[in-house]
Amino acid sequence: MSLKKFLFQLQYEPDKTKPQDVEVDWENAPLPYKLYRRLPVFPLASDVPLQLTGNRGQEKPTLREIGYFLWYTFGIAQLSQSVMEQYTGEKWESALHLCRRFVPSGGGLYPSELYLYLKLEELPYGIYHYDAAHHRLILLREGQFDSYVGKALGSRCDVTSCFAVAFVSTIFWKNFYKYNNFSYRLQGLDAGLLIGQLHEVAKRFDFESGVYFQFLDRAINHLLGLPEAEESVYAVIPLAVDSSMEWFGHDINNNYPMTSAELCRELPILTHDRFMRSKKVLDYPMLTKMNEASIMDSALLFNQLGRKQEAVPQTDVHVLPQVNRLTYDLAEVCRQRYSPEHEFVLEAVSQSDLAALLQEVMRSCSYRNDLDVTIQSPRSRVKLFGCFYGVEGIRDGAYHYNEIAHTLQLVRAGDQRSWLQNAMSLDNLNLFQVPLTFHVAGDLGHLHAELGYRGYRIQQMETGMLVQRLLLAACASGMEGRPLLGFDVSSMNELYGLTPFGQTTLIQIPIGPCRSRSRLEGSLSQ
Repeated sequence: MSLKKFLFQLQYEPDKTKPQDVEVDWENAPLPYKLYRRLPVFPLASDVPLQLTGNRGQEKPTLREIGYFLWYTFGIAQLSQSVMEQYTGEKWESALHLCRRFVPSGGGLYPSELYLYLKLEELPYGIYHYDAAHHRLILLREGQFDSYVGKALGSRCDVTSCFAVAFVSTIFWKNFYKYNNFSYRLQGLDAGLLIGQLHEVAKRFDFESGVYFQFLDRAINHLLGLPEAEESVYAVIPLAVDSSMEWFGHDINNNYPMTSAELCRELPILTHDRFMRSKKVLDYPMLTKMNEASIMDSALLFNQLGRKQEAVPQTDVHVLPQVNRLTYDLAEVCRQRYSPEHEFVLEAVSQSDLAALLQEVMRSCSYRNDLDVTIQSPRSRVKLFGCFYGVEGIRDGAYHYNEIAHTLQLVRAGDQRSWLQNAMSLDNLNLFQVPLTFHVAGDLGHLHAELGYRGYRIQQMETGMLVQRLLLAACASGMEGRPLLGFDVSSMNELYGLTPFGQTTLIQIPIGPCRSRSRLEGSLSQ
């Protein structure tokens, strides 16, 4: 199968990405977290604060603060046990046990992992893996790697001014065992959700951050000791406390761009003992081909995106009221947020609440990255659309949100809930009980013209980043949301009239008031 056809199936024919006659071998499922064995261990503080207030200043963080930062970013925060009635209503199914983090993940499988290059006085300088299962750091490679990481980023980052560099990776098998080839789409989204959460937590710790989507993949994987066929880094995120630090600038003292092969020769190969629980790991040739096609081996391949002119209709524009930005305690929202199914309850949403929600999502999504270096105040590459019902002062209909003008552009008038429900591939949600159904849309070609096949995973990551902000803002507004991929993309493109504008829907997020879910939960914080 060609890679273009593979991406087409991921987007429009997801049923074809998984063999229909293959059943999931649940007994062979991997753990939802990575475990290293027989390596130096550094426990992190478990007395996590119940509030994240910020205002910590520009001092270098302590190891205790790093522990708090990692726990709120990607720690295992809750143990949840729930049961569901069978269709007869006479018996209960066996209990479902889940380890929950503050970011959602398709099937709760968490294919992403988090690594850090840390430079703290309380630790040996080096490369660490965040062991979420035990809330601790595992030392993978000791040493100072400022020069190595800087070269792997194309000499576009002052790594010496950073106290840490985070690496978000994907373990292909972690969700391939259940979703087969469709897992590739989920992996980019999961990485984006994690990056979005990392950014929001970093703000509360007054950390400065930027995302590098383009780097020398093999050199970074070599630094971390990741077998490329099993796991690969998707994003690199330097962290600093100096707000005046220059980002994405080119080092004039290093005009010779190194290749991955040259850089890898500077460090010995790492091999570590790991445990994943699966007795047998199946091949995933299409994921391997996509990963190989996305790899960058030279900084000469790095690119920056221009700003496209967008045709914006001037009719049927609804100007939203000016509202203050949402203020909320991120720690409290993280603890409260969950992904509802049958718990949605149809209630009216005020126009001011919708305006505050939309404003918060798009403003919080502004972030530093290596694709927009030369563009002042770039607009998001992923757009927010929505079908609204029963919002006070706004006609029922399908809309596009213009974050610059803070307006809603009417695309299709009327109650669209039947259209939305008919486009669902599963009957796990009653969209007639949902007042706000959002869709994130992006480039129909998945940025391939500018970034090759790497563009697809970048688009998925940026989608995940926006979705995480949307979920947090919804919870802060007294509502909940559930990310969904089980819908007919072509039908949604028709609903919003996206195809003529070179856009396509990427994910669906119903949002609204909810009743409590029947489940027993316990926090894992002290």
